Amino acid sequence: MFDSTESEWAHCPRCERLLPLTDFHRDKRRADGRAYYCKECANSRSAVSRQKRGIKPRRRPGMAVPDGMKWRPDCQTVKPLEQFARTKASTSGYHTYRRPCHNERGRETKQRLYGGSRHYHLKRRYGIGVEEFGQLLASQGCVCAICGSPNPEHVDHDHVFKNVRGILCFNCNGGLGQFKDRPDLLHKAIGYLRGTTWQRILVQPGVYRLLSPRRGSPLSPSS
Repeated sequence: MFDSTESEWAHCPRCERLLPLTDFHRDKRRADGRAYYCKECANSRSAVSRQKRGIKPRRRPGMAVPDGMKWRPDCQTVKPLEQFARTKASTSGYHTYRRPCHNERGRETKQRLYGGSRHYHLKRRYGIGVEEFGQLLASQGCVCAICGSPNPEHVDHDHVFKNVRGILCFNCNGGLGQFKDRPDLLHKAIGYLRGTTWQRILVQPGVYRLLSPRRGSPLSPSS
């Protein structure tokens, strides 16, 4: 029988032991605030995983780390905390690696898992990869689906249902966003332009007739 209350103990499913909560890492994502495995098992699993991925074990500093400083495992030095990105996932509140190193490792991971940042961005935001992007663009004749300008790069998607609609150029993609994807506003804009813009009508080859706008200020003599 234990001297402390049952809530101060937890069962580790890996080693099948009932251990004090202090033997478990903190984890804010879990309801009880503790990790699923005990520290010993968690460290063992982490070591095996790192070995499979070819990652060398981290070496601890052989000296005390002063306040406001943090150990850099990649170059075996101590650096100021402001050089490290913040994160709520760490008990220290900071990432293990400095901002430049953290960003570089992120790029390497995207390249290794997704084949590059472009593929990662497309998959994460739109659910399509580089290959699907290329197929959709080819089906449009490799031009913007609205204005026909060559080599568009922007994925247009429905902001409500999240489905991809087509590939647009920068101007057309931004234009739809400015009009809030509302056909009624776009229709009003077309009517406005037709009513306020001079139009050139072809009468015969080389001969045009100008139609004045239905509304708006007349042209000044100096125009």
